[in-house]
Amino acid sequence: MMNADQTEVGPSRRLTLDEVLDDLVADGIIDIAAAQKLLRSLPAKDRVERHALDIVAKAELRHAKPPNRVLSLEELTFWLARRVGLEYLRIDPLKIDAPSIGDIVSTAYAAWNRILPILVTPERVVFATSEPYLTAWIDDLRPIVKRSIERVVANPLDIERYRKEFFGVSNSVKGASTGTDDPHFRDMNNLEALVELGQSGTLDANDSHIVHIVDWLLQYAFDQRASDIHVEPRRDQGNIRFRIDGILHHAYQVPAKVMMAVTSRIKILGRMDVAEKRRPQDGRIKTRTKDGRELDMRLSTMPTAFGEKLVIRIFNPNVLLHDSATLGFGPDDVARWKGLVRQPHGIILVTGPTGSGKTTTLYSTLKTLATARVNVCTVEDPIEMVEPAFNQMQVQHNIGLSFASGIRTLLRQDPDIIMVGEIRDQETAEMAVQASLTGHLVLSTLHTNDAPSAITRLLDIGVPHYLIKATLIGVVAQRLVRALCPHCRQTKALDVSLWEALVNPWTLQTPTHSVVATGCAECRNTGFHGRSGIYEMLVLEREIRSLIVPNFDEAAFRQLAYRKGLRPLRIGGAMKVMAGITSLEEVFQVTPIRGE
Repeated sequence: MMNADQTEVGPSRRLTLDEVLDDLVADGIIDIAAAQKLLRSLPAKDRVERHALDIVAKAELRHAKPPNRVLSLEELTFWLARRVGLEYLRIDPLKIDAPSIGDIVSTAYAAWNRILPILVTPERVVFATSEPYLTAWIDDLRPIVKRSIERVVANPLDIERYRKEFFGVSNSVKGASTGTDDPHFRDMNNLEALVELGQSGTLDANDSHIVHIVDWLLQYAFDQRASDIHVEPRRDQGNIRFRIDGILHHAYQVPAKVMMAVTSRIKILGRMDVAEKRRPQDGRIKTRTKDGRELDMRLSTMPTAFGEKLVIRIFNPNVLLHDSATLGFGPDDVARWKGLVRQPHGIILVTGPTGSGKTTTLYSTLKTLATARVNVCTVEDPIEMVEPAFNQMQVQHNIGLSFASGIRTLLRQDPDIIMVGEIRDQETAEMAVQASLTGHLVLSTLHTNDAPSAITRLLDIGVPHYLIKATLIGVVAQRLVRALCPHCRQTKALDVSLWEALVNPWTLQTPTHSVVATGCAECRNTGFHGRSGIYEMLVLEREIRSLIVPNFDEAAFRQLAYRKGLRPLRIGGAMKVMAGITSLEEVFQVTPIRGE
């Protein structure tokens, strides 16, 4: 990274379109005819209002050399950075020191100079710029920041976008904090500060600054593909984290008093009891993104030592449009799964830990089954996604509406297919069994490590072995593995010892190579982008059923299931490795050792 204090920057001036086009021609990137045509067709005001690189990118000029690809804005930015001798940076908003940028420079000053502070430490400040020749601001800011100033070149549209977003939310946080600067301020639920009650006021959840912070937070999470938002109170500062592709990332930090107001604002939107902070609550929000997509969000609060912790789970309705292949089913799995769900009656269980994609599998399947001739009813706690094709009922324990009583009600509603959110106890299991015995197809979830363990779990709950044998037709265990980033994936020699450890004792063709991802700006240098499912599909044939007896031997049951075609989760993961979808290390991390 080049230090501006040690660089000969020359006279301060703005980048011009003529200069950019001349340099592109000189470097053999475009031909002179294309440059002249662009200059002739460009309105005069665009030269003033738009960045030169943006103008060239929007013109969709093609590279002068084969294969003559269209020049993107990111490629032009990378070219400019190399030409001026500065480092190129693809801005990752999750790595911007957002709370500090408003203390370094004003919004107007950053906009005029087309700069954005992205890293602030006690020793240095790193600025992203789209005007590498505009350098007068460096001398202006040096005595103010009293730190080393470094520059990197970044996409001009990204700089403008994140400058507006982060300066806006930073100003809102400061505005919301005004008037409540008492250092003794603490949430009434902070266990360390009960003696300090009454020394300060609280923020209004409907304050315009708080409204702006919440609106920005939700949109920011949507843009970053977050599946969950964690709003976590701490002693002095509250943390906001996003779960992206199964991994938590720090997103923002706000003062504790602002965090309280943000939580209250979200609770208001979710029609929750704002005054009640001592007990957990659930709520939901339905919203629409800037591009018109509708999203469902499920809210859950929990009292902690420093106040209410809030988790927002984001559900994308597009998951209902996923087919079996999109979910990650292999060809054999698709055939088995379709065979199971076409049965007129019986119980199908989907097992796995929280966050393993069970809900997505069930909803996507029910969506395909819910035709005009079929009555699909669900009982859930809570309803994850509202789908008009289903008749959905939510468990409400405060009025005695449990899973078991909900199933009992659904049996009087002439259902064809019943989905039970989760089998947790003997009563629910017995009602699910009763529903299947009376001619209904029942789909539900169970928390077990793999498919054969589901039999043991049902026996432990108290379901008699003969009822399991009579009603259970299939069990699907699943996990989600992170998918390798398509932008930075590359092949390398296979680690044979690691491969053998994964598939042992199974016989599986050893691939000639493996696919890895080195990390890039698109995947935040993680090497992964998105997730895919791996499955263990157990179909209970007659011979397999015969082993479900009072003294159930899970090991013998498992071995027979393997001989009948059951492939454990690790073999499903190995197939994804062979297909270049994920890595060996990822499969090892998310799949259980038991049952290999």
